[in-house]
Amino acid sequence: MNFLKTISLALGFAASIAAGPVMAQSALNEILSGGVLKVGTTGDWNPMSVRDPATNTFVGYDIDIMTQLAADLGVELEMVPTDWKTLVNGVVAGNYHMTGSASISPARLKAAGYSDSYTAVEMFPFTTEDKVGNFSGWDSINKEDVKVATTLGTSFEKMVKDWFPNAEIIVVEAPARGFQEVLSGRADVFVTSNIEGAELLQKFPNVRQVEVDSARAPTPIAMLLPQTDQVWINYVNSWIELKKTEGFFDATAAKWGL
Repeated sequence: MNFLKTISLALGFAASIAAGPVMAQSALNEILSGGVLKVGTTGDWNPMSVRDPATNTFVGYDIDIMTQLAADLGVELEMVPTDWKTLVNGVVAGNYHMTGSASISPARLKAAGYSDSYTAVEMFPFTTEDKVGNFSGWDSINKEDVKVATTLGTSFEKMVKDWFPNAEIIVVEAPARGFQEVLSGRADVFVTSNIEGAELLQKFPNVRQVEVDSARAPTPIAMLLPQTDQVWINYVNSWIELKKTEGFFDATAAKWGL
């Protein structure tokens, strides 16, 4: 190899080192240039996100949070309907830039990133008035003659399978919900968060919370984001910190009874 060719190769290598790796465009750039923030939401977690089928619009705690985020970004908000079993896949595939509230779980962490947490939930079992006398404590649910209903793809699905190995687990697919199986009499118990449980107790006079010594699985709640997009994650986390300081999250939680 002659001297000039050696120098040329060395200079090229040095230039590539100085330039650094080519960075993929962040979702933040796409949002700002396109003028739209796309958020995946299931519309079936009251009071976080509720879809009105007549108008195909969404209301709830999540919707207020995302509306404010879009406003601060100076862009339009587009809610993208999804379901629990494809919630993570939608972020990974780029169907939306983020999701509304989702519980933080090791399984989801393998494929997607999370924002900082801004609220938390804990889990309780629920049944109907005619069956509430059959249960006292968590162990009373873990029996062969008990049917526990849950929704495919939710964090509750894994929980009930782990907690009640002796019970019969009935898994339904969205838009069906586990609590609907209990209300219809096809199952005996469902497990959900204190947030949704409080809403269901108000909405359905027949629903009862099973008496337990304490709640289970206190879980932080956050937004799902593209795992490798640190620019977008940093922006959202800084925005969450700012809004916490301003009292926005506390005021929104109070509005929805959280």
